[in-house]
Amino acid sequence: MEIYHNPRCRKSRETLQLLHSKGLEPDIVEYLDQVPTMKEIKGILAKLGIKAEELVRKNEAIYRSKFKDNSYSEDEWVRILSDNPRLIERPIFIKDNKAALGRPPENVLSIL
Repeated sequence: MEIYHNPRCRKSRETLQLLHSKGLEPDIVEYLDQVPTMKEIKGILAKLGIKAEELVRKNEAIYRSKFKDNSYSEDEWVRILSDNPRLIERPIFIKDNKAALGRPPENVLSIL
C-alpha cells in the first residue's frame, strides 16, 4: 500500500488520517520530492483506470499559463505530469492493483 501525498494539502492529510484510523500504514510517497517517472505515472493511471489528462489539476497556475486550451497526446500528458508534479491530482492511494483518488477522502475506502 502506498499513498502519493502532499503534506501541505488538506485533502491529502485527511485521506492519510482516514487510512490511519482504519489501522492502515501505507508507504508515503511525497511525490513533489520523489517525482514519479513516466513509467510510474502510466502504472498509476492504469490502476486508476483514467487518462492522464484526467489526473491534471486544472486549477494550478502553471496549467492555466502553459497547458490550458492546448491538445496533447496521452504520452505528452504523462511527460507533462512527470515534468510538473504539482499538476498531479492528489492524494492517490494504491493497494495491490487498484488505486483511488482521495477526493473526497472516503473514495479510498472503495479499494480496501
